[in-house]
Amino acid sequence: MKLTEKPNRLIREKSPYLLQHAYNPVDWYPWEDEAFIKADQENKPIFLSIGYS
Repeated sequence: MKLTEKPNRLIREKSPYLLQHAYNPVDWYPWEDEAFIKADQENKPIFLSIGYS
C-alpha cells in the first residue's frame, strides 16, 4: 500500500494502532459521532475495521 505524505484524521488519536494508519490513503474516522453523522447524512454504510498489531 502506498502511504501518503499528508496524514488523515487518525493523526490526532492516542492509540498506537490507530496512529499506525495515520498516513494511509484511506480517509479513516475513529469510532466517534462525527463518523456516524457523516454516514447518515450521505446515506452510506459504516465500514468497520477491527485490526490488531
